[in-house]
Amino acid sequence: MTDENKGKVTALIMAGKRSGVLDPLAERAGVAQKCVVPVGGMPMIERVVMNVAASPRIGEIRVVAHEPDEIAAIPSIAKLVDEGRLVFKPGAFNLVDSVFAGAEGASYPILITTADNCLWLPEDFTEFADKAIASGAGAAAALARKEDVIAADPQGQAKFYEFSDGGYSNCNAYWIGNAKALSAAEIMRGGGQFVKFPSRIAKAFGVVNLIRFFLGWGTKEKLFAQVSRRFGFTLKPLVMSHGYCAIDVDNERTFDVTEKLLVKRLATA
Repeated sequence: MTDENKGKVTALIMAGKRSGVLDPLAERAGVAQKCVVPVGGMPMIERVVMNVAASPRIGEIRVVAHEPDEIAAIPSIAKLVDEGRLVFKPGAFNLVDSVFAGAEGASYPILITTADNCLWLPEDFTEFADKAIASGAGAAAALARKEDVIAADPQGQAKFYEFSDGGYSNCNAYWIGNAKALSAAEIMRGGGQFVKFPSRIAKAFGVVNLIRFFLGWGTKEKLFAQVSRRFGFTLKPLVMSHGYCAIDVDNERTFDVTEKLLVKRLATA
């Protein structure tokens, strides 16, 4: 941690949209972009921003968006803008370049998440930041255990990252400890769906690590250590306590799952 951000972490929330394509969820909700689709009675981006803002670890909040006006019109977000807590950064042509644009001039460390990570609570963002700081990682990725994800969503995903110490799912949350480690954002080029597109692992991590990954050689820590040597800084996997951290709103099915989990959460609160 450095003092440039007063001991806090900068949050980078990715809220872009695909060029020339109206997301089906946005079309159904009658809005211009997916991130403002209401989930559990609140726009996705508002829910994520409010939970990020409530984490004691988070300082400045940066929202990377192609169409910020629709987001800025949300009263709670407008309030954070007026307070100087939140700023908008323009989205670029793809995810990685949008990360670079959003991080320009930011204070490190940076926690990156997405506008559809609606199930993360303030304590989840705090947990991820605390674990990343404690690990001393240059960069890190949040993972959830296979059994925890299945417990949260029994009818959910069928594919997981399989290591010798178990199966894991990506949580769409990343840690960038310093400017040098920003190059780790290249891992996300093309969306980061490595299980579906093996060539992305080869491009980001190297062919040998691709083989290790699919043959399940070693623990996740061993694979990340190999990748760290390729990148020249420490890249670590950080396991979250809750399986819901791996569930984001991608389509109608995950929209319904997210709403059900939000209702359940409210009932037990």
